[in-house]
Amino acid sequence: MITGKILRDAIISGANNISNQRSRVDELNVFPVPDGDTGTNMSMTVMAAARELENLPDSCTVGEAAKVAASAMLRGARGNSGVITSLLFRGLSKALDGKKEAGAEDLVHALEKGVEAAYKAVMKPTEGTMLTVARIASEEASASGLADVNELWTLVLAAGQRALDNTPNQLPVLKKAGVVDAGGQGLMVIFEGMDIVFKGGEPVKGEEQTQSKVKHSSDAAGKGVFSDDLMKVEDIKNGYCTQFLVNKNEGVSSDKLRAFCESNGDSVVVIEDDDVINCHVHTADPGKILSHAIQYGYLTGFKIENMHEQFLARQKQGKGLEKQKEAEQAEQTSPFVYAAVDPDQEYGFVAVAAGEGLANVFTDLGVSAVVSGGQTMNPSTEDIVAAVQSVPAKTVFVLPNNKNIIMAAEQAQKLADRRIVVLPTRTIPQGITAMLSFDPDATVDANTINMMDAAGHVSTGLVTFAARNSDFDGHKIKKGEIMAMENGKIVNIGTDITKTTYRLARSMVKKDTSFITLISGCDVSEEDAQRTLELVQAKVGDGIEVTLINGGQPVYYYMISVE
Repeated sequence: MITGKILRDAIISGANNISNQRSRVDELNVFPVPDGDTGTNMSMTVMAAARELENLPDSCTVGEAAKVAASAMLRGARGNSGVITSLLFRGLSKALDGKKEAGAEDLVHALEKGVEAAYKAVMKPTEGTMLTVARIASEEASASGLADVNELWTLVLAAGQRALDNTPNQLPVLKKAGVVDAGGQGLMVIFEGMDIVFKGGEPVKGEEQTQSKVKHSSDAAGKGVFSDDLMKVEDIKNGYCTQFLVNKNEGVSSDKLRAFCESNGDSVVVIEDDDVINCHVHTADPGKILSHAIQYGYLTGFKIENMHEQFLARQKQGKGLEKQKEAEQAEQTSPFVYAAVDPDQEYGFVAVAAGEGLANVFTDLGVSAVVSGGQTMNPSTEDIVAAVQSVPAKTVFVLPNNKNIIMAAEQAQKLADRRIVVLPTRTIPQGITAMLSFDPDATVDANTINMMDAAGHVSTGLVTFAARNSDFDGHKIKKGEIMAMENGKIVNIGTDITKTTYRLARSMVKKDTSFITLISGCDVSEEDAQRTLELVQAKVGDGIEVTLINGGQPVYYYMISVE
């Protein structure tokens, strides 16, 4: 049997193990484009759990440890590999719910639940990936009949390793590159770190996390800020910051609780999970809120703070100390301020984009919140939730604009306190076209269909550099060479950015092409961008309108939209 302390330490050990080896896992990525690498995404996802698990006492149960880990990973999930990892641990949480200790049979059930959830979340599961590694490890564990946790986990590692070693035989691209699947390797690294603790060893120690610093705390959304210079203590009408968890009774919904909180306070955040409602409200009467909330289930996790006292304490601090504190917290605070739903605002929009120019483009198109992120920096589910909850609309459309961010956006649907519709845009040009096709008078379903239909008619070209040597799609690619891609497929390799760009644009033109949009990146000068525009216009002729946007995006010298 394993206790809550053992499970807590095991997951922390697995998190530190993947964090320490993330670069090795990153190097297994076979696609030469700079990207949100697998090892880094998985590391940041599991480390989100490790940070919260460190606050659990030794007396915690396995159910509590699993629940804290699953919740933190769900919010901190980055990239597809991170989301799948979070879903695997979600199964662990469901299987161990309410248990004080866990045996081998419980772990088998946990693996089965996790694999089931992960496969359901992926629209077209591909064998030869981390899904396969997890599935085979689960199947062999289930068939083993082992009753000892140590023996079972040894079998899980052996089965998972065999599945990992076989991934090149299932995916030709891995075989050609001479590597195993990166996500599968990352999962095995996590499991190996857990195994050390299961067998009685000390948890793996983590390295200093300088590149994976959390951008904002897990409970930042909804807190709000106020300025000492602009208000007085008597201006705080709802003076008690009240937070608590509701372990839901069967069949209850958070909608009525949210409505009650909004009518008796402000800064309301009510987030509903499978079995818990997380409630945050500023109110003048915490007792009234709690008395009402108890009808929804068992209350726990109380935290009530007197904001009048906090305000006065801050006034007593020297301005220098206050500024220092604000500077220290700057990187830990969400850039988005929570906004309650406005019943008169039907629709709102959140888009993911990197670069000031692109952020301005989406803002001009009606997007209320732009999450900074993209190919090399996949935002977490929590980043997306914070952005969504800053938009006071009843329905918020989310445009991920990158295939590796779609799953994280979909996970946000479980956490936000308003309706989220994820439009699975895979590129920035698709996102821009989708926004141009929005009809404020149409229904949610009609807009979803029409916006994605429009996005589907856009061809996307990308010009970037090779991040590693590779033999991919029939091209022998050297690190640093310029690559041209059309709809994700490498079509040309060159050494000159401008020539590679106009050749790509010209090759993308079809008989019915009417518009070409060039989006220049942060590493392209205005002069070079203008010269590229002129070359493309000359090559495609006057019958096609060519426009230039300064996107300011990293990684891609140019993005090309052809319609």
